[in-house]
Amino acid sequence: MAKSQQTYSKSEKEKKRLKKREEKQKKKEARKLESKENGPGIQFAYVDHDGNLTDTPPDPSKKIKIDASTIEIGVPKRDDSDIEEFDPVRNGKVSFFDTSKGFGFIIDMENQEKYFTHVSGLIDEIAENDKVSFELEKGMKGMNAVRVKKI
Repeated sequence: MAKSQQTYSKSEKEKKRLKKREEKQKKKEARKLESKENGPGIQFAYVDHDGNLTDTPPDPSKKIKIDASTIEIGVPKRDDSDIEEFDPVRNGKVSFFDTSKGFGFIIDMENQEKYFTHVSGLIDEIAENDKVSFELEKGMKGMNAVRVKKI
């Protein structure tokens, strides 16, 4: 009895496969007919003054003449007057530091953000509640406090 069920399911699968193939062929033929009825499509495309593709040539009166020497490729140069001075050294307080594991956290005095610090980024030895100065550097999981000194 198990064998007859197996052959039944095989024949059903085969019927489904053939039906899918037939439907696919019908869709393909329908697409071919549709493309013949609609014509070959746009043989030659133009770009109008707004940057859209059209089958009609653009209006020459809307054409704008651009001097190629005025086009800047890359990032434009900035004046030094635009740049405000930024002090990379920040002040904070050590909220936690584990000397045995070699890491801790510093809270920035300005924005109260907590930054991770590692013993490799220390200049002076630090302990909890020490006031320190530090710089920020991008780490694997966010910003890290580096070049940490006691104040």
